[in-house]
Amino acid sequence: MNRRETVEKKTEAVLAPILESTGTELVDLEYVKEGSDWFLRVTLDKQGGLRIDDCETVSRALSDALDAQDFIDDAYMLEVSSPGLLRPLKKPKDFERNMGKEVEIHLFKPRDNSKEWVGTLTAYDGESVTIRDGETERGFTLKEISLIRPYIDFSDL
Repeated sequence: MNRRETVEKKTEAVLAPILESTGTELVDLEYVKEGSDWFLRVTLDKQGGLRIDDCETVSRALSDALDAQDFIDDAYMLEVSSPGLLRPLKKPKDFERNMGKEVEIHLFKPRDNSKEWVGTLTAYDGESVTIRDGETERGFTLKEISLIRPYIDFSDL
């Protein structure tokens, strides 16, 4: 296990009781180096919506717990945030939450001359998704997909 994976795994273990006590859910956790700086990024969600004070509560508790355990050798910045409106679908729970809703799919390689598809999410089985656009259904394996997230038509706003 490399440094990044070790920090992420240990942080997730430290974070678990904090999430349980605050009623928040871990969406993503990453320990990344950008330039010469390290960042520990924690993305959260909560049933009914995440507020800024939820992020602050988790951030303070996590910071204290990480300082006490002191397993990260590098100087780093801790960032705790919500996934936002265009949150990528990654976990089975994300797909369940978005079933029947419009999603946009970006592919690694074009299919039928397009790398981008929009449609209603109608199926997910852990290895593939199906979307419906009008009367047309299309299936995509997760290996083909570089990004899948809720679709928001900003031209209507």
